[in-house]
Parts: sequence; structure tokens; C-alpha cells
Amino acid sequence: MTTSENARGSAQQLALVVVAHPDDADFMAAGTMAKWVREGVEVVLVVITDGSKGSEDPEMTRQRLVQIRQAEQRSAARRLGVREVAFLGYEDGVLEDTLALRRDLTRVIRLYRPDRMICMDPTVRWFGSGYINHPDHIAAANAALAAVSLLARNRPSFPELLAEGLEPHKVPLLYLGSTATPDHWVDISSTIDLKIQALREHRSQLNGDEIEPMIREWARRDAAGHDMEYAESYKLFKLG
Repeated sequence: MTTSENARGSAQQLALVVVAHPDDADFMAAGTMAKWVREGVEVVLVVITDGSKGSEDPEMTRQRLVQIRQAEQRSAARRLGVREVAFLGYEDGVLEDTLALRRDLTRVIRLYRPDRMICMDPTVRWFGSGYINHPDHIAAANAALAAVSLLARNRPSFPELLAEGLEPHKVPLLYLGSTATPDHWVDISSTIDLKIQALREHRSQLNGDEIEPMIREWARRDAAGHDMEYAESYKLFKLG
């Protein structure tokens, strides 16, 4: 695979991870991110919403929660070796797949010029009978797919970005996480401890004592039949 010059003027491989909320990336792909960092890949995380609705505490203000969750996400990212976290600041809980969001994600892709990208699968509406997918996840994934499949690589799209000096870019590899139809598995046996450490940083959202057995069980389930102890699973697209 060829590398593309990233926003830092380097030929180092760069991975872009796009999610809706603080903690989404760590649930979905922390083991993969940590593994890629160990392999010399630079990882940039983009969090679309402000996370301001993630509390039932009547004493918690939205403004304070935004600050807490951003700090938690930065701490989690440091655990994994992620060098940069960008917060787009959209309001939590009411995210829509708008032209403005597609433009912002197109801008990010053209700026960082990633060699690979992770986002969620927008086709997943539920898992089993106990979890209905968050509507923000679906909106974020829809917008990310629109950006990566067409808008970021298409010169006539968003000419205002050309005026900013952001040339079109085609992302060679796209990984859809949190998918019901995986066809690619990443062995995270060597990085699952880092994944758990990263998730424990999200103290406003998670009970640190309860998270480890759940994460290990999920990762074992993903790894089953693939000669791995722990894995994260994806739908992989090779876009050229």
C-alpha cells in the first residue's frame, strides 16, 4: 500500500477514526488503534458530538459534562498512543446527517489524507433484543460514508474546500466497525489490556470494575473461529 503525505508533511501511514461520541472509538476499535500505533501508524481520532447528554445526574450541567468527557477521551487516547483528538462540537443526542456535517468530515479527510479510516456501520439498527443503536451513531456513520465514498475524493464537491487549499483525497482502506456482517478480524490479543485501560478513563460513563469482563467476553466472541484469543471485527472496503 502506498502512503500519502499527511497534514504534518510526513509519509508516515495515517489512520483516521471517526465516531459520534467520546468513548465510541474505545469500545469499537481501541485494540486496533493501539496495535496500529505499535506498528508505526499515526492515529487521529475525530469525535463529532460534544457528549453533553451522557449523564442522568440532575446536578451535572451540560457545559461541565462536555469538559469532563473531552478530558476523559484525551486521557484514553494517550493510553493508546493516539496523537491527536479533534472534537467537532455537534450537539449530542440530536445529530443529523446534514450537508454541513458531510462538509466537515470531507474537510477532515482532505486535511489529514488518511491511508485507512474507521467509522461505524450505518446499516446496524440493533444488536440482539437488548440494544437499539444510538441514532447519533447512524447519522455519524451515514455522513462519514458519504464523505469517504464520494465527497472527499470528488473535485466538484464543496469547492469552498478547494479554496482552503484542501485537494481531493481517496482513502484506500475503510473499516466499518460495530457491524453485524464482518469479514475482517484484527487480532488484539497483545493490546486488549490497553483497550481496557482506555475505557476505564471514561469514568463519567463506565464502572471500571465491570468493564473488563464484558470487554474480554466481546473480544473472545469476535475472535472465535479465527485462531485468535481476542479480536475486533470489521467490514473492510478496499477503495483503491
